[in-house]
Amino acid sequence: MANFLLVHGAWHGAWCWQRVLPGLVLAGHRAHAVTLTGVGERAHLLHPGIDLDTHIQDVTAAMDAEELDEVVLVVHSYAGMLGTAVADRRPERLRHLVYLDAVLPKPGESWSSTHASGTRQARMAAAQAHPLHAFPAPDPAVFGLGDADHAWVQRRQTPHPGGPYTQVLDFDPKRVASVPRTFINCTHPPLGTIDVSRLRMVDPKFWDGAWLLGSQVLEMHTGHDPMVSDPQGLLALLLSLA
Repeated sequence: MANFLLVHGAWHGAWCWQRVLPGLVLAGHRAHAVTLTGVGERAHLLHPGIDLDTHIQDVTAAMDAEELDEVVLVVHSYAGMLGTAVADRRPERLRHLVYLDAVLPKPGESWSSTHASGTRQARMAAAQAHPLHAFPAPDPAVFGLGDADHAWVQRRQTPHPGGPYTQVLDFDPKRVASVPRTFINCTHPPLGTIDVSRLRMVDPKFWDGAWLLGSQVLEMHTGHDPMVSDPQGLLALLLSLA
């Protein structure tokens, strides 16, 4: 039995894992999905003070509340920042860290550091203009979603807190690399803001050479939200990592 903890990316919530969670449980594992402060069903808690540390604490608090050890931590997109932080601060609690089409930061970077300047400026300007310091979700078409899946995600997305976008994360890459890691690369269509992570996941110099040892890359021929567009394919990969 494995203990799965699933962490969504920006604008989403625990709702996005609805098509994956039952399969993990039916296979005999414990599985929990976190909703980060200020989004999803916790959108009513949105406030200007939410930062990266708030969301890191959301994840570690879930581990503590559910009494999870030997955790398979699955972090999607933006939550790559959070998974990296948890692996740095609590590596002994993790069995495996799964970056699901996620941000792979360097120490001292923010989530926004690897984004194109136009994207970064637009999101920062939107957050500054928002009364609660948040920026709006994109059209789910950029995640490769159409028809009913597009509509389902579009009506559920909520603005994302702006604080985590620019706050830098300091960590020890060697400590993070002590946890076995898998990067799941979603390639059809690839999301542009993950392009830098795709280069890093195969770079022998990344994290001063610490990344490649103990890591692997798996590929999914689907878009950025595989838990929506190909839940059975994602479930099969996660079960293989259990």
